[in-house]
Amino acid sequence: MIAKSAFPLFIASLMFSASAAMANPSLGSVDIGQPGDSQKVDRTIEVKIGDSFFEPKSIDVKPDETIRFVLKNEGTLLHEFNIGKAAAHAAHQKEMAAMFQNGSLSPTGKGQAMSDMDHSMVGMKMDGMAHNDPNSVLIEPGTTRELVWTFSKSTGLEFACNIPGHYQSGMVGQFEVK
Repeated sequence: MIAKSAFPLFIASLMFSASAAMANPSLGSVDIGQPGDSQKVDRTIEVKIGDSFFEPKSIDVKPDETIRFVLKNEGTLLHEFNIGKAAAHAAHQKEMAAMFQNGSLSPTGKGQAMSDMDHSMVGMKMDGMAHNDPNSVLIEPGTTRELVWTFSKSTGLEFACNIPGHYQSGMVGQFEVK
C-alpha cells in the first residue's frame, strides 16, 4: 500500500510512464501491425503458456494477415502475451516491474493498488497502470484469453511475456514474416 504522503508522487510517476508508453512508436504502432477485426480473421493459432515457455516458440505470419491468438495459461503464474520488437519489450519490462512494485499486479493476477485510489483519480488516463495496450494481454493462471492482430511487413517481431524475469527465463518467441 502507498502512504498518502507519497501518493501524489506515485501518480505523477504513473502518468509519466503512461505518456512515455504512448509516445513509444513501437508499442501498438503501424510498424508492428495493428489490432485486427475479430470478424475478419484469416486463421486462429492456439498458444500454450507454461510458467517458463510458449508453445509454439516460433509463428509464421504473412504481411496483412489477421490472426486470432487463443492464449491458454496452463501455468500457476500470471503471464503476458505481448507483440513487439526487442527494444519495446525491454521498455515494457520496466513498466511491468513498476506495476508489481506498486501493487497493481501480483504473481498470480491483478493487485490491490487500483482499488486503493481515491475518487478524485477517476477519469485520469493511466494506460500503463491499466495494462491496456492493444498489442498485449495478461492471462491469469488457468484462464484463456484472445488477442486479434493484423501484421504489417515489419521484421524482427517477437511475442513475449514481460512479467519480471519471465522474458529472461525464455518466455519469448519469434514471428517470421514471410
